[in-house]
Amino acid sequence: MQITIGACGPVHLSCIAPPSKSFTHRALIIAALANGESEIIGQLDADDTRMTARALMQLGICLEWGRESIKVQGKGGVLTSPAEEINIQDSGTSMRLLTAISLLADGPVTLTGSARMQERPLGPLIDTLNTAGAKISSLNHPGCPPIRIEGSIPGGDISIDGSISSQFISSLLIAAPYANQETRIHLIGEPVSLPYILMTIHSMHAFGAKVVVDENPSGETVFIVSPDYQYKPRTYQIEGDFSSASYWFALAALCGGTATVSDLNPFSTQGDRRLVDILEKMGCTCSKEKNSITITRDMDKPLTGIEVNMADCPDIVQTVCMVAATAITTTRITGVHHLRIKESDRIAAIANGLRSLGGIIETDEDAITIHPAPLHGGVIHPHNDHRTAMSFAILGCFIGGVTILDAGCVTKSYPGFWEELRRIWQNAVLC
Repeated sequence: MQITIGACGPVHLSCIAPPSKSFTHRALIIAALANGESEIIGQLDADDTRMTARALMQLGICLEWGRESIKVQGKGGVLTSPAEEINIQDSGTSMRLLTAISLLADGPVTLTGSARMQERPLGPLIDTLNTAGAKISSLNHPGCPPIRIEGSIPGGDISIDGSISSQFISSLLIAAPYANQETRIHLIGEPVSLPYILMTIHSMHAFGAKVVVDENPSGETVFIVSPDYQYKPRTYQIEGDFSSASYWFALAALCGGTATVSDLNPFSTQGDRRLVDILEKMGCTCSKEKNSITITRDMDKPLTGIEVNMADCPDIVQTVCMVAATAITTTRITGVHHLRIKESDRIAAIANGLRSLGGIIETDEDAITIHPAPLHGGVIHPHNDHRTAMSFAILGCFIGGVTILDAGCVTKSYPGFWEELRRIWQNAVLC
């Protein structure tokens, strides 16, 4: 599947944000560990979240996925060893969050995934759990899936390097209420994507667990989780996703006009809500209501570049880069080293894609610098990375003549993306 995008002028769009992928993953797993039936309302129905649901069913959880909600029959932290390996394809969130809770199964669990997933690192999480008493082994390449998981969650003092993926920490946190004793998770180094850890804690609190955040005398952050507060079943509403909404805000920033996205919580723990502030600094205006956010761009006022650290909001880096490529001054984005281990090497994807469209871009291990340059059409291959496809599609609406190959990869997080973009494009002023 490939889609070619023509240029359009000012947009005047209103749309509803898709449900949060991150909150859907967390709610599914936590509800599966609670003791009784939970209902998750307004879930994201996408490839990744379906992978988590399917994996939980392989672990013995009864789950009914409806159109408007999911009913999950939690088993109080008791899981079943599946007869076959669990293949979660390309869902890195599923792989990481399921690793620790698989220790609650009554026998070994094997987690595997796509060829790309088998290249993505799990080593720090595996080493941390093994040091704590688990028995996890990589079956092919050291520190990567597929992995065989056995043992239990003993709790106690656990130290983990948070500089590679926040999901390692979230995996430990979600499983911790079912450890044999109080768990104290010590963070080594500066954690990346800290808002995702806060989302995990928010979800845990919603289902009745307690997480105490402490700082020891050396300045080290410690998360303390007690087994006295295990998850309780409940009805849980999934909030809108800022990562997916980012494309429509960027569309208004690039093409001019107004984008209003509803079902967004302006005070969400989602780190990607920072895009609103970033776009304001680049020259857009913003207004916030109780349940929606509006971005406006006056095309008489050019966008300007910025210098920004985006370590805590990696999923909108590509979106910001598309906007930066049309600014009249240089943009430098730092704190992005962990983008190299996503669904693709996203730093390379940004650089190669923009260069193929005439962009001038420099990269190093932890930074991306984008200089002003005239852009033209071209062909983008996202290499099965949904965010690469969507971000370059939005840029295509500004410059025109951009063809996205493998366009179907967006179903990983936003199955309705192309339909929404077509509706918006048809109602915009064509260039």
